[in-house]
Amino acid sequence: MTRRLAAEFLGSMLLAALVIGSGIAAQRLSPGDVGLQLLENAAATAAGLYALILIFGPVSGAHFNPVVSLVDAAFGGVSWRDALTYVPAQVIGCITGAVLANVMFSAPAVSISTTERATVAHGVSEVVATIGLLLVIFSLARSGRADRAPAAVGAYIGAAYFFTSSTSFANPAITIGRMFSDTFAGITPASVLPFIGAQLVGGVLAVALLRLLYPDVTAGQAADVVLPHPAELKGRP
Repeated sequence: MTRRLAAEFLGSMLLAALVIGSGIAAQRLSPGDVGLQLLENAAATAAGLYALILIFGPVSGAHFNPVVSLVDAAFGGVSWRDALTYVPAQVIGCITGAVLANVMFSAPAVSISTTERATVAHGVSEVVATIGLLLVIFSLARSGRADRAPAAVGAYIGAAYFFTSSTSFANPAITIGRMFSDTFAGITPASVLPFIGAQLVGGVLAVALLRLLYPDVTAGQAADVVLPHPAELKGRP
């Protein structure tokens, strides 16, 4: 469990640093062109997420996201106890990653965001974005194609930056983390709870859809996320 929590903390930290850092870089490299800034931010996030899943997947399953952990527990991939233990590591990791990104770009280590995002359109977008992310992850896991998940998750998140008005946070931990950076990728504290609420609603709806579409797990496959469940690695060199 220590190794798995370390993986979730480090992966979440690097994910937040990736999202926020690339947002700061995009803002500075392409001033005045929000479309290009978003494209740069999305491309970096998609590619970096693919790499992070490959790095940490064999250790913890590479959740980096409380909703993913809770849905994985609902399908029996991890125990509820383990899923709930993952959540603080993910949240603390994302906050640490936000601070790290700020420091890397010579900004104040902590700056509370002033970017308002709590609108009906953003809420609907977060429900849709979260459902889509979970469908990508668990449809592959439940149909014996989990090895394709790192690329698929990166591709989906990159696309969701553009087809959702919220730019697809789809993750309560990184939503909290992004509150601590008043930069391109930030979110004001007042918008955090509505976003998390929408993400949890998306998680519940995704479970229902997955049970409908994939009622049976392919023989020999775990219900876990992107790579073999950590328990399957015991005894390997």
